[in-house]
Amino acid sequence: METALKGSCIIGQSGGPTSVINASAYGVIRTALDNENITRVFGAAHGIKGVLGDQLYDMGEEDARELELLMNTPSSELGSCRYKMADPDVDDTDYKRILEIFKKYNVRYFFYNGGNDSMDTCNKISAFMAKSGWECRVMGVPKTIDNDLYNTDHCPGFGSAAKYIATSCAEIYKDARVYDTGMVCIVEIMGRHAGWLAAAASLAGIAGCAPDLIYLPETDFDMDKFIENVRRVYEENGNCLVAVSEGIHYADGRFVSEAKTSATDGFGHAQLGGLAAHLAAVVKERMGVKVRGIELSLLQRCAAHNASAVDVEEAFMAGKVAVESAVAGETGKMVAFQRRYEDGQYKCDCVLAPLDSVANYEKKVPAEWITPDGTNVTQDFIDYALPLIQGQPERPLENGLPRYARLKKVLAK
Repeated sequence: METALKGSCIIGQSGGPTSVINASAYGVIRTALDNENITRVFGAAHGIKGVLGDQLYDMGEEDARELELLMNTPSSELGSCRYKMADPDVDDTDYKRILEIFKKYNVRYFFYNGGNDSMDTCNKISAFMAKSGWECRVMGVPKTIDNDLYNTDHCPGFGSAAKYIATSCAEIYKDARVYDTGMVCIVEIMGRHAGWLAAAASLAGIAGCAPDLIYLPETDFDMDKFIENVRRVYEENGNCLVAVSEGIHYADGRFVSEAKTSATDGFGHAQLGGLAAHLAAVVKERMGVKVRGIELSLLQRCAAHNASAVDVEEAFMAGKVAVESAVAGETGKMVAFQRRYEDGQYKCDCVLAPLDSVANYEKKVPAEWITPDGTNVTQDFIDYALPLIQGQPERPLENGLPRYARLKKVLAK
């Protein structure tokens, strides 16, 4: 493949938002706008659906300052989607349409910013373009608060969510102990099959406010043992703070949550919720104590006000490296993170992982990082996660509130 390739690029965002996904988008957009080989930069409205619908924003029409404010802006500013593309060998309708759009705008670079399912979409598009003979370099830019992407040390978005969760659990810990009467607090945290986010609650222990019990979906849940553990802690301390992953399940695979899991997203994943309320009701019934169930819900993925500076910087770096690598001739890869320590200090390097080694795989919390009784995590997890939550990014304010990007979103012609 020749290194020099001139043409337009498209950046799309997909899946659940994070507080730093726009930093990755800015890394792509700014680097692409500044590269002489990239003639136009387009943002896809609502991910791949914007490509299919020819809804592309001309990012060259945006004010430079507003683009820079993407570093401060939560959620997916270009719009996201959950759209599962068919296997091209079964139905190539969408792929032919994408190729049509790519030819219309001379798109030679495609960047897709998302998680597991987004990397699958990226991989399929990369393979189809190669098969069709249209030279287009396709790169995945990672994101997911769940931290479950394979072949990368960690994911942009996780550090900030972990910081918010740890901070919130510490604040709840303090609030739950103001009265001279006891209380059980159960905090529900996102994570369907991987418990990285719930495990992050353990970081509150650094502030002396650790949850007493932490339950992850990597281990089977037993309601009777759960009540036994809550009762033991409550009788010893007069209070009990529990962090639970939304995806905890019984030994037979059933989710503990009473939510109707018939509702699914576009990829067939069960939409969970209501676990904290369910467990609170069980504790109330069996123990007869004051109980409060708290669901952090969307707050853990959009809390840019409490973002990690490390996370913001690495998210931008992932987008920047994606563009630089594509222009240098790489394709069919995802930007991944590799951890190292220099004089005892945490450092993060970018490496490239083949998309087919990432798509549709899930990285779980290692079994050895979970205590044998399944009610907490070990120091190994804390050592892993602590460097990722460091620093407070500079946050521009306007009238005392965060100043977010205000894009014009001019449709391409």
